[in-house]
Amino acid sequence: MGFFGRAISLSFLLLGLAVLGAPPKRPVDVPFGQNYVASSSPDHIKILNGGNEIQLVLDRSGGTGFQSKGSYLFGHFSMHIKMVAGDSAGTVTAFYLASQNSEHDEIDFEFLGNRTGQPYTVQTNVYSGGKGNREQRIYLWFDPTQAYHTYSVLWNLYQIMFFVDDVPIRVFKNSRDLGVRYPFDQPMKIYSSLWDADDWATRGGLEKTDWSKAPFLSSYKGFHVDGCKASLHAKYCETQGKRWWDQVEFRDLDASQYSNLATVRRSYTIYNYCNDRSRYPTVPPECTRDRDL
Repeated sequence: MGFFGRAISLSFLLLGLAVLGAPPKRPVDVPFGQNYVASSSPDHIKILNGGNEIQLVLDRSGGTGFQSKGSYLFGHFSMHIKMVAGDSAGTVTAFYLASQNSEHDEIDFEFLGNRTGQPYTVQTNVYSGGKGNREQRIYLWFDPTQAYHTYSVLWNLYQIMFFVDDVPIRVFKNSRDLGVRYPFDQPMKIYSSLWDADDWATRGGLEKTDWSKAPFLSSYKGFHVDGCKASLHAKYCETQGKRWWDQVEFRDLDASQYSNLATVRRSYTIYNYCNDRSRYPTVPPECTRDRDL
């Protein structure tokens, strides 16, 4: 039995628990052009279904990407993505938020391809004030190449939550009181891209991109953005405290969401910086608050 077959029973457990939680509001699907524009190589972006779906193309000449038209300070951002199918080793599909400043903030989903039949690795990271190195990596409990799944970020003044189909896979709390910088005053744009990273993406760079399988395609729809639009130099959101994601039910995960997160940690996590004593002899202070130990 392959990896995805072995994951079936655990996937039912996660999905069963997920419906008991309090996930963010349901994304509103809109056409690509409403919220996004190409950021590089527009000839490598295929517009389908009247703009309701796109494909990013990676070939020997390069990859491509797109970015949001606006910059946002807090909100809920999601994308339905179907990953590169077949032999995707060496490729990376990314969905992330990033500020424009030198000491930048960033909230990352990166999907690392693999050989046919082997699971994708999902890497998340949070940069604050230019400092990252907070990688966590998991295997998904389904094959992300067979159908669209929803990947989303909820970012408010209290926490950053990463969701896969409403299942929380990571939380990063505002721990400024512990001396940990937190993204709170630098508006971010939303980005997605597909590129070749065979120097590190699959088994640390041991597995190289097989260009005979090119072109590689990742597919997108949904393009949901629900955030406080702000200028690049804004330090606060004019509606801060008044939007739905600021309300008390979104300032922490509830019991069932923490149970889901514990299942992800126990059954699917393959790397967590909080447990890496070679890199961090002293446990980073946010790890206890994030329940990541």
